[in-house]
Amino acid sequence: MDFSSLNTRMIKRQMMSSIIEAINSNPAVGLLGPRQVGKTTLALEIGQTRPSIYLDLESDSDRNKLSHPELYLLEHTDKLVILDEIQRYPDLFKILRCLIDKGRRKGRRTGQFLLLGSASLDLLRQSGESLAGRISYLELTPLQPLEVTDKTEKLWLRGGFPDSFLSQSDQKSLTWRANFIRTYLERDIPQLGPRIPAETLRRFWIMLAHRQSTLLNAAEISKSLGVDGKTVAKYLDLLVDLLLVRRLQPWHGNLSKRLVKSPKVFIRDSGLCHALLNIRDKETLLSHPIAGASWESFIIESLISAAPFGTNASFFRTAAGAEIDLILDLPNSRRIAIEIKRSLSPKLEKGFHIACEDLKPDMQFVVYPGKETYPLSKNVQALSLSSIHKIIKASGC
Repeated sequence: MDFSSLNTRMIKRQMMSSIIEAINSNPAVGLLGPRQVGKTTLALEIGQTRPSIYLDLESDSDRNKLSHPELYLLEHTDKLVILDEIQRYPDLFKILRCLIDKGRRKGRRTGQFLLLGSASLDLLRQSGESLAGRISYLELTPLQPLEVTDKTEKLWLRGGFPDSFLSQSDQKSLTWRANFIRTYLERDIPQLGPRIPAETLRRFWIMLAHRQSTLLNAAEISKSLGVDGKTVAKYLDLLVDLLLVRRLQPWHGNLSKRLVKSPKVFIRDSGLCHALLNIRDKETLLSHPIAGASWESFIIESLISAAPFGTNASFFRTAAGAEIDLILDLPNSRRIAIEIKRSLSPKLEKGFHIACEDLKPDMQFVVYPGKETYPLSKNVQALSLSSIHKIIKASGC
């Protein structure tokens, strides 16, 4: 028996209700996320609740069923059609648009297609065909802290890919992540079209891991790789499009101060970052120079994932040193300023207070590994990750 797959089904993903709601409200839903993040498991669970059919577009037999896609899909208009790895069949978008419109004219306005993709919306749009007005896109991230209560440290070390997180040992988890990285480099990326030497892209990925959660310095990276700046930008765009790297933009506004303009870049899953650096266990992680930056990016990714749809995430930094790790501008115009500390006795630098005077956020928090909530100053509270998750959700209502 596959122990990890069994336990994967036991983890209740918070996205489930949002996906079902989107299916019940739209003719098509696109569920995006990197490979092995759990999209197929969720889709099959949803498929068991209603008439459905599942096609894996990486399977030769399933692709053969779509030799004449319109004819085949017209036979299943009474079902939810689940199409996995949709980026492998970009020509299908035009046919889906026609079928959705036909279904609408016959009164079926919701629940026609669930499309699973291992790439960002921007990459899917390269098909040249848009389903705008017909589809709702959602992103499934790796496991988040609220989905694995009281296992935050383990999640930080191993990352949130279910098979990695649920491995029977740290070594097996690391082996899984190393194989995952190799598969992306040697198989998945070449299938998407870009002809990039696997070893060069691996070196680039490792460089990003060493610079986790730091400002992008494309000139330094291009010099180290022996390529030009445009090539570095192409590599970075690809990893961002594959939902493996996040490019966190700096906050911009009308302030009479010099603001940093370079984005922060980090590998979205902490476990992949650690695998690229060959960090095998928690003791090795805690003694590694990347530990603080890894923790910061782990928390940032978790909070962005918890934020309501329409939230704008950024960081704030001035040339004089005023800084805020994460700013969440919520859809209801409320602004949250968040500082991230690994210490159980967090202390705030003067730069955070100066930055808050400039931005005037509605709420100011410090996230730290402890469980207590207590004031650090008149307007700033220290609290746990689970507590700020609840505040973000409540504030976005």
